[in-house]
Amino acid sequence: MKIAIVGAGKVGKALGASFVRAGYSVVYASTSVANSTKAAEAAGGTAAGSVREAAEGAEIVVIAVPYAAAARQVAMELAPVVGDKIVIDATNTLKPDYSGLSTDGGPSGAETFAAWLPGARVVKAFNTIFASVQADPKSHGVVIDALFAADDQGARDTVGDLLRSLGFRPVYVGPLARARELEAMAFLNIYLQMTAEGDWRTAFSLIGPPASSVDQG
Repeated sequence: MKIAIVGAGKVGKALGASFVRAGYSVVYASTSVANSTKAAEAAGGTAAGSVREAAEGAEIVVIAVPYAAAARQVAMELAPVVGDKIVIDATNTLKPDYSGLSTDGGPSGAETFAAWLPGARVVKAFNTIFASVQADPKSHGVVIDALFAADDQGARDTVGDLLRSLGFRPVYVGPLARARELEAMAFLNIYLQMTAEGDWRTAFSLIGPPASSVDQG
């Protein structure tokens, strides 16, 4: 399976390295070919000349860009080529000053991506996991929960398998509207790191989640 990662920052490189290690083919696209090439060299995979080029040849597209700065532009580039593809939104809708979420009281970032990308099967995933843990899912010595939301059953099954193949326990939290809570959880974790001098490795692990929410594959 080929996965396109839009974004060449910490999250893009962390996920790319884990995807490559799990045996997936990875292609990067970013604001520049130079950044994409650096990500490919650092984490494995190849670099595309544009976001559209990367997405056209992939079965899954992962969006890992700063939401406030780049989400709308990325969506405009993806829209013509992601009809019926699985698009994973790994972003968080942080305000520029990190004081909260720009989507408070409204649709989540994932729901907004779904509106911008008609036909695409949007899934919210990875946003509650910091890059350090994305890069090394076994770093804590326990299985980390990967909370995700999706409307489409086929996308849920595929992303559940993907998360499991990386070493996470996939926990389905409900339809895409539940991305609102996932983004709030991520902000809480980010706030904790900033105010308590965290090491940016804190991760969620649920004790006794309902069996039907844990995708077993």
